[in-house]
Order: sequence, then C-alpha cells, then structure tokens
Amino acid sequence: MTEAEQTVVRHLKKHGVQRTRDLEKLGASRQYLSNLVARGVIQRVQRGLYTLPNGDISEHRTIVEACKRVPKGVICLLSALHFHDLTTQLPSQVWIAIDVKARRPNAQSSPIKFVRFSGKALEAGVKIHRIEGVPVQVYSPAKTVADCFKYRNKFGQDVALEALRDCWRKRKTKMDELWKYAKICRVANIMRPYLESLT
Repeated sequence: MTEAEQTVVRHLKKHGVQRTRDLEKLGASRQYLSNLVARGVIQRVQRGLYTLPNGDISEHRTIVEACKRVPKGVICLLSALHFHDLTTQLPSQVWIAIDVKARRPNAQSSPIKFVRFSGKALEAGVKIHRIEGVPVQVYSPAKTVADCFKYRNKFGQDVALEALRDCWRKRKTKMDELWKYAKICRVANIMRPYLESLT
C-alpha cells in the first residue's frame, strides 16, 4: 500500500465516514478516490461519501451520513427519539433541524427531512455524540420531547406522550429540564397537565 493510500485509510479509521472534500484536503483527487473504490481499498457509501469497507457500522449509520452532508444540522424529532431509544418507530428519513435563514443543503441522495428552527429553539439542548468516529449534533432527550409536543400535529400527540413517558421512566431527564425546554419551545401550557401527572 502506498503512502498516499495509507494516509486516506488512517484518516477514515480515525474519522469514519468522510466527504469527498475532506479527503481532497489530504491530496486525494476524485479520480484517485474512484481508483481506491475500484480496488476495494475504500468504499463509497453514497455519492460523495466514503468509508472503509470493513469499518464498524452502527445502527445509526444513516444519521452519520446525513450529518456529513449537513454538518451544521442537528438531529431532531423522530430521529432524535430513535437515537435516545424513546420510540418504537423507526423513521424512514433522518430529521435534521437547520436555521430558519439557512440555505437548504443539497442532500438529494440522502433520505433527509429538514425542519427549520430559530433562536433558542435551534441552539438549546444540543449535545455532541461521536458515532463511528463522526461528531454528530443531537438534541437532548428533554428538548426532543418538547419539540415533539410542538410538532404534535405532524406526528400525532401519541408520539409525544410516548416519548415523554419513556423519557421519564428511563430517567433520561429531570423535571426542571422538561419545564425548561417546554418554555423554550413555547409548549409549556400544552405539556403542563402531562408533566404534572408524572410527579
């Protein structure tokens, strides 16, 4: 294996799924990457996304791929519920929050559903997790529950209630956190009777 190939392989071992532009910074041209794929040295998982062929694949691979396509996005709603094990549903799309003023990223080859948040609703409750070596922004369990109440007309109130009960039963949050995000998401009055029933 040449030194250039070793550099690409080491980078993918350390950082997991990478975009073409990430690998181009190492001096690997698109043609060079295509040659490495043809020889089985690396694997193309989607258009413009590469990884090692024998790398560890977690159950959250679609989230990893989506976050590489939308680095400033935050995993939210059904995808965040699934990540935190707060739903029995398996979302067919990766739900990502982006700024209300942000240009919509080009992610046609990925099953991504964009939701626009602003201000504190966008910034509050963001936690960074490393999945397959990739830093991924995901809303905390309490923030995700509040978001689900905010979007209850889209998913149904039963999804939000299931998430709230599971979040509380599995001790993934505290009551003050739930109140905090309920206020930030402007659903405190809607969540109040359900929160009061937990205590």
